[in-house]
Amino acid sequence: LLQYERLLHIEDHDFAMRPGFGGSPVPMGIDVQVESIDSISEVNMDFTMIFFYLRHYWKDERLSFPSTTNKSMTFDRRLIKKIWVPDIFFVHSKRSFIHDKTVENIMLHVYPNGNVLFTLRITASATCFMDFSRFPLDTQNEDTLDTCSLELESYAYSEEDLMLYWKHGNKSLNTGERISFIEEFTASSGFAFYSSTGWYNRLFINFVLRRHIFFFMLQTYFPAMLMVMLSWISFWTDQGAIPARVSLVQAMALDGRYHDNKTEMDQTSSSLHSEEDSVRERCTGSSSTDSSQIKRRQSLGGHVAGIVLENNHVIDTYSRIFFPIVYIIFNLFYWGIYV
Repeated sequence: LLQYERLLHIEDHDFAMRPGFGGSPVPMGIDVQVESIDSISEVNMDFTMIFFYLRHYWKDERLSFPSTTNKSMTFDRRLIKKIWVPDIFFVHSKRSFIHDKTVENIMLHVYPNGNVLFTLRITASATCFMDFSRFPLDTQNEDTLDTCSLELESYAYSEEDLMLYWKHGNKSLNTGERISFIEEFTASSGFAFYSSTGWYNRLFINFVLRRHIFFFMLQTYFPAMLMVMLSWISFWTDQGAIPARVSLVQAMALDGRYHDNKTEMDQTSSSLHSEEDSVRERCTGSSSTDSSQIKRRQSLGGHVAGIVLENNHVIDTYSRIFFPIVYIIFNLFYWGIYV
């Protein structure tokens, strides 16, 4: 036997079973240190937490050893295969792995009284349900049931065998650097029920995401506001400067549409007249009525167009006030509701 195997009495115990098998559940303390969050994908609705240190604390009296200094012994991954360790996994995880360069990033501390510290360095990607109804002014998971969270649970041991808890309460979550888009980190706990095996302890790492609005102000809001305000220049442009008026383009478009409608009406009129020649005895009254209605519509359209052209200076005067006021009111409602 190796020296550490003799010291820890590895051969004298069955480490396939949990500590205190048949008795009360094993208290398992957890704490976490998050170095960074690599990405948050709105398309895939997930996030990737990298350089994520997961620490487990428990007591296994089978590993106690005599010591005069009360110092712990440090081991690497090779001892893990010979003793009992918890089977914590990430619920709703899409991908996760233990870093293995240059060797597997696993550390084990064993204290003389049997206390154990088991640390892993992990990268995990998990599902994050998002609501984009307020995009891009959204704050994800502030007051929703479905949150961006990383959930930890034992795979095999129910609450009768393993009791998970946060080792230091809310202080069990630490970040190595400031993550600007994370507004709040919180730790919570709960239970998960499976009909075939029962209740399991579950720990949650919850966080609130707030989107940076500055990028969207530069790329979306500011250009859109500028285009709207530039369209008002035509209200202050002299009526004689016809080429400079943006409204002339709109008038040309409306005029083109008017001529299209007029052509369609003329075609309809010709069609009615040709049909009248073939069935004159039955359609004479109807044809004359349709022709008179078309003429009235054309004259009414021309009359309205004449009134608009004669009073366009009045329209400009009122538009200088009306359009900015309506736009300001719209912005007050928009930013008041969504911010």
